[in-house]
This record gives sequence, structure tokens and C-alpha cells, in this order.
Amino acid sequence: MSAEYKVHGDVAVITLNNPPVNGLGYETRKGITEALAKANADGAVKAIVITGAGKAFSGGADIKEFGTPKALQEPNLLSVILAIENSAKPVVAAMHTIAMGGGLELPLGCHYRIAAPGCKVALPEVKLGLIPGAGGTQRLPRALGVEPALNMIVSGEPVPSEMLLMVPGQKLFDKLAKSNESLMDEAMALAREKADVRPLPLVRNLPAKHPLGDAYFQFARNMVGGMSKNFPAPLKCIDAVEAATKKKFDDGLLFEREIFINLMWTPECRALRHIFAAERAASKIPDVPEDTPKREIKAVAVIGAGTMGGGITMNFLNAGIPVKMLEMKQEALDRGLATIRKNYEAQVTKGKLKQDKYEQRMALLSTTLNYADLKDADLVIEAVFEEMGVKEAVFKKLDEVMKPGAILASNTSTLDVNKIASFTKRPQDVVGLHFFSPANVMKLLEVIRGAKTAKDVLATVMAVAKTIKKTAVVSGVCDGFIGNRMIEQYSRQAGFLIEEGATPEQVDKAVEKFGFAMGPFRMGDLAGNDIGWAIRKRRYVEKPNMKYSKTADLLCELGRYGQKTGAGWYDYKPGKRDAIPSPLVVDMIEKHRKDMGITPRKISDEEIVQRLVYALVNEGAHILEEGIASRASDIDMVYLTGYGFPIHRGGPMQYADTIGLFNVAQSMQRFAQNPLDDAKFWQPAPLLAKLVAEGKSFNG
Repeated sequence: MSAEYKVHGDVAVITLNNPPVNGLGYETRKGITEALAKANADGAVKAIVITGAGKAFSGGADIKEFGTPKALQEPNLLSVILAIENSAKPVVAAMHTIAMGGGLELPLGCHYRIAAPGCKVALPEVKLGLIPGAGGTQRLPRALGVEPALNMIVSGEPVPSEMLLMVPGQKLFDKLAKSNESLMDEAMALAREKADVRPLPLVRNLPAKHPLGDAYFQFARNMVGGMSKNFPAPLKCIDAVEAATKKKFDDGLLFEREIFINLMWTPECRALRHIFAAERAASKIPDVPEDTPKREIKAVAVIGAGTMGGGITMNFLNAGIPVKMLEMKQEALDRGLATIRKNYEAQVTKGKLKQDKYEQRMALLSTTLNYADLKDADLVIEAVFEEMGVKEAVFKKLDEVMKPGAILASNTSTLDVNKIASFTKRPQDVVGLHFFSPANVMKLLEVIRGAKTAKDVLATVMAVAKTIKKTAVVSGVCDGFIGNRMIEQYSRQAGFLIEEGATPEQVDKAVEKFGFAMGPFRMGDLAGNDIGWAIRKRRYVEKPNMKYSKTADLLCELGRYGQKTGAGWYDYKPGKRDAIPSPLVVDMIEKHRKDMGITPRKISDEEIVQRLVYALVNEGAHILEEGIASRASDIDMVYLTGYGFPIHRGGPMQYADTIGLFNVAQSMQRFAQNPLDDAKFWQPAPLLAKLVAEGKSFNG
């Protein structure tokens, strides 16, 4: 049963019991209303307490019902709250641990509220592109005051119960319990104390006013508008809270509901809800059960003290896990240590890290020049030069020294993990852990599953990813895995576009206007154009029939590798990262066009965006049908957390679904007619063609 009912003397207790966070799904809502009716019909019951079982009061809406008819099935949450308000007997909400979304709106409909210390309270709907939809924007300003309520609603961030109790004049909580353990005893005592008090107090009857009125809401709009340009929900939160101060309660409730329903169908809301579900789905591997035993990871070793090795090391130090870092030369170790110190010291200076925490983290780090010193590590991650011969030497050495059961991981970004595993006598213990640069900042971790990688190794590294606060996505073995394999097609299109008539600046601006954090040419300059050059040289041998623009090679032949050399597709001033358009690069491109016999044409921003984004989509479809990625939403997570794809568009595969796969395929067929493009690439992937024929989408 999703809502349990028990009578303790003259107090009925309704306990929400829908693990893991007591989501307010249909069965739970029905259980609450049935229990309320039962309590009101029982002459021996004088008052009612509502609480949550386990580790939550309630986390709000049941995510399994998002976007389904069940979410609105009666009794919906508005009806449940109305039933509580109309109860003839006082209802006390006993809140603990978390009370979020509908899990806060429900208590706001109760007559009294008591909270356990540390109860995290929030209305986080804005993070899903919505506003609270069950009276939160109307009741919270009345219970807490307009400004603190608006701050909570617009940010969606949780606030501890103790802080809310300090708000002057607050009516959100009647009492703070002494502890979690005493909460129910204190709640029942409060219920008995209020059993005969009439009339029963209702939050809806409290006033909601702001002394500055219109001026305050205009100020709030100016502040919020600048920070939420791609998302409509934050400004709509302000509209709804303002309505609480100007409309009668029931009219405000209708206004809130209208906004909520309209937002539900916006592409931005669909994108955010998709991301919410995708992040949870990414952590689940279809053939690795959740109860798979995990190996213990108490100590980590990192091979390489360069930029990647240092960044990877910091993730573990931040999580309180000791790391031993290995290099071949003392100078390299010293440089790596100095960089880690510098990064932490910058955080201390900015007030983001306390001095004692910095010292604790550095105390967890040790270094060595000797592989034998790594023998006791539970997990070792190599971050050495991206060349198979170098990886071979490292893994043969690790195979010799590491203890049985240790996980051997490679940070390779493109190389064959199966081949790397074959250098050892324990391929079942080998996995790819592809961190993204800077590794201590970027959220994405591609987990590369080799043909022989053991299931408990996968379960372990997925748990480790969570510990170090990474979004882990599993990829099969192929050249470039999910992210880099797709970005290669994106980069090829960028090259064709400048051969055909665009400038690097125009391409970057068009993509950045679409919402990417950085266009392909600025990204190349940041990562180092020589890295792409090395990959292309390999491609020319492996795939001689693959068509490439030669402009990027010409750029590298001029030694313009990007920011690190002060010149790439753009010019850079010493110590600055501002990309300055380069006349020299424009001349180089124009000369190359002339040599190729290409007459430049005017290219629209729309064409630029479509060719770049649909290149990602088509390659993503190939990756899905080959089983490299388990689900389209995994590809979206890779691009949202590792490649700066605009969050409000939900990832490349979700964006394609939004545009309509029929329209995407039509555009591809048009691009295939362009003699300067790669007609073969623009044949829609078989999976894409199948979905179009069936009228389906990637994300179902």
C-alpha cells in the first residue's frame, strides 16, 4: 500500500510509503484521500498526522508518471490538498529529510506543520522547465513571505528547515522537532494540542503582500531575465507569485495551473524533463543488475602527472580517496604536483575551498617513480600519451605489478580498449575511463566496456563515478567511442562549410547563437588543432576514401595549433583567451578555395546549424544501431555534459525528435545533393530511416 493508515489512541497517522522518496503517484494520492475519509469518519479520532516512511517525507511527483495521463488522474495532487484543507479534523504534516515539489505543496495544505532538524525544503520544478503546479506559488508566499518564497521558487534550491524558521513572520512551520527520532511523538502531541482548536488555520487565508509591489516584481524580472534567457519558466514563476499578491486565492490557483500546463508542452520543458530521466537512465546498464557485487575502491593510482593525470587525481582527492601518482621523471612529478597545488590555491583564494580542506586533500596524495609502489591500489588509471605503443608498455607493466582483482583503466579517448586489454593476462579487469578536459571540472565520464570487461568491474566504476560526482555513460568499443566519433563528423562538416564560403567566425557565431558553449573552430583552438591533425593523418591511412577538407591541415602546417601557440583559426593576445578573427587565416582559406577551383557562396546560419547538428544525429543513429550506445538518451548525456550542447535543446537526439525525424531526413537528402559535401555520409542511417518510416522518434 502506498499510504499506510494506523490509529494511535485518538490520533490517526497516514504514512506515505512509496520508495525511494515517497513520490506522490496515483496509488499514493488515492491512499491519502481514502485514509483522510476513514479518519474523519472515525469518532474516536480527534486529529490526523501525515508523514513519510524511510528517508523522505516526500520528493514530490512520481517521475514514473511524468507526462502520462496517470499524473492527472483523480485524485490529482490539487484534489488531495483540497481534501486535506476540508478535513473536519486538524491535519499535521510531520516533515523530515526531504520535502520537495509536491512534497512541500502537500504540507502547505495541512493545518499545521512540524519539521525535523535538517529537513531540506524546496520547490524545484523550475529545474524541469516548470513552475510549481499544486498551489506552491500561491501558498508559499503566504506562509513564508513574498521575497523568500520567490527566491526559493525561482532557484529551485533546497533550504534547511532551521534557516526557514529564522525568516521573520514565517508561518511555514509551527514547530521544529528536537530530532528525527522525536518527530512523530512531537507531531502527535501537537495534533492532540490542536484537536479542539477551531477554526482550523489555512495557509490560503493568510495575506500575501510586498511593500514595494510592482517595483519589486519589475526588479525581480530584470534580475532573472538576464540569467534565464533560454528558459521561460523562471520569469513565469515571477508572474505566478505576483498573482498571489494581486488575485484572490482561487483565481491565483487557476492562473498557476494555466502557466504550468502551457509550460509542460514547451520544447525547453520537454528537454529538461528528458535530461532528468536520461541522467538516471545512464547509470543503469541493461545486462548488469543493480545488485551486482562491487569491488572495494579504497586506494587509487594514476599514471601520468600531466594535465589529464593531475585533473583525474583531483577528482579522487576531492572525494577523500587517497591517490598515488606515477611519472617517469621527478621533474614531471614536480610539475604535476605544482599544478594541482595551484588549482587548489586558486579555489582557496576565491573562497570556494577552506584552507584545512585543501591541506586534507593534499595529504591524500603521494607520488612515485616506481611501478612496484602501485601494487596495493584497487584502481589504476593511466593518462599517458595517446599512442598504442605507449599504452602497451604501461599495461604490460601494470599486469606484472598490480594485485589480483585490481581494476586497470585507460583514459584513452579513441584507442581500442580490447587491444589494450589484450596486453594483460586479465582482460576482465580492464575498462576505459575517458575523462574530459579539464578532468577536475567536466562532468562527463565515458565508461568504455571492453568485450571481456567483467560485470562487477562495470558496476564498480559506475559507483566510483557517482562518488567523484561524474555523469557516467557506458560506450562500447569503436574508434572515438560515442563523443569523439560523433564530433569527427561535426568537425568534417565545419571544414566543408568554410571551403564552400563561410568563415570560421561565421560558423562559430551561428552555432553559439544556437546555444553551443563554443563553436567548432574556437573549440579546436582551445583543445589544440594538432590533436585533430594527428587523428586525420591516421584516418588518411585507415580510411583513404573518407572525404576531408584540407584547410585544417594547412593551418597546422603553419604551426597554428591554437591558444597554446597564440595562433590557430583565430589570433590570441598573450595571456588572453579572446578569439580575434585572423586576416591571415581568411587569406589561407581563400587561396585554398582558388586552388580547389571552388567559387564561394553565401551560406545561411540555418544551414550551418543544420549541417553540424544533423551530422551528430546521423552518426549517433549509426552508434545506436551498432549497439555502441544502449539508448539515444545516453548520447544526449554525452553531448550535454561533455561537449557543450545547449541544455535547453536536450541533446542532439532529443533535438532531432523535437524537429521531427522526417524533417531531419529531408534535410539530409538535400545536403547529399551538394557536390562539395560527402553524399555518402548524408544517406540517413538505417535506424533513422526505419524510425522515419514508422513515424517514431529516438527517445520513444
